[in-house]
Amino acid sequence: MEALDDARAAGGLRYLEFLRVPDLSAGLYVLESGTGDPQKPHSEDEVYVVIRGRCRFRAGAEEQEVGPGSVLFVPARLEHRFLEIRDRLEALVLFGPAEGSRS
Repeated sequence: MEALDDARAAGGLRYLEFLRVPDLSAGLYVLESGTGDPQKPHSEDEVYVVIRGRCRFRAGAEEQEVGPGSVLFVPARLEHRFLEIRDRLEALVLFGPAEGSRS
């Protein structure tokens, strides 16, 4: 995971994909403490697995506290974002089917 995060940071990216097959893609998403989450809804279902960090997460009208071990499901096209990022957030993100394949 450390090598993946190093590659992501070297590219100046928030998100770095590390796996892609037609039905699934996966990547590492990192947001630094105090920053905002600029993402927009995707046309694929998503699962987030929080590895590190603490913040709030809003999906549609629901909001919850999340931290290491939290697993979040977001249906396709639902507005969502991480809020109040207090500690550097690292999350594995899984898209089904692969991100961008339904665009």
